[in-house]
Amino acid sequence: MQRYFVPEDHFTEKRVTITGADSRHIQKVMRMKPSDSIICANNKGDAYLCEIEYVDEDQVHAAIKSRLTADPELPIDVTIAQGIPKADKFDAIIQKGTECGAAQFIPFQAERSVAVWKKDKKDKKKLRLEKIAKEAAEQSHRRFIPEIGDPMNLDQLITFSASFTIKMVAFEETAKAGAQAGFPTLLGKMGKGDQLLAVIGPEGGLTSEEARQLEAHGFILCGLGPRILRTETASVYLLSAISYHFELLNCEVGE
Repeated sequence: MQRYFVPEDHFTEKRVTITGADSRHIQKVMRMKPSDSIICANNKGDAYLCEIEYVDEDQVHAAIKSRLTADPELPIDVTIAQGIPKADKFDAIIQKGTECGAAQFIPFQAERSVAVWKKDKKDKKKLRLEKIAKEAAEQSHRRFIPEIGDPMNLDQLITFSASFTIKMVAFEETAKAGAQAGFPTLLGKMGKGDQLLAVIGPEGGLTSEEARQLEAHGFILCGLGPRILRTETASVYLLSAISYHFELLNCEVGE
């Protein structure tokens, strides 16, 4: 069933009004008609089963039938500080990371980042990534759209990290050295509701100096298995491991 994020002020107690691109998608792409069902979420944690009542030129009006109770969000609030990659790799990182449950993405201008977010293009880039995050959150039936933060350099990222009690760095030199216990140990220390800040380097990885500074401010250097992952793969691996540990590991067979 199609899911749409709708601004909170478009909801009343019994109805919801869908406008803009989502209204056009319902009418022109999905070709939905009155009595068809959709899910509307308000990006505040609430999602509702709705039934289309009528459509006009640029709006879809639907009746709220019931509030949905299933919670697809990760039990750990994960922020990915992603070393800014080349070309359109960030698009895939946002899309797949959203599907895997990330709560927030911070573009990190690392020392080895080839791409640079220039000030005059920053807002345009953020809007594009926010659109990708919204569409991915709808596709994966999330209750929240991940936030796309402003780009940060190392000093800004360290300052930003002060509010997190759990901080890690995916550092390939740790993986190469064969030290694999850091990430599993960190998972064992986390509990439902914790906030994790995970730093992932760009294509060339983080420098030893960047890793040293992050470690000095409470980040744990972790390998992500014995293989060296591409920058666009690392966040998917990390989020999948968190999902397995907290959502699947203790499920009973046949549940």
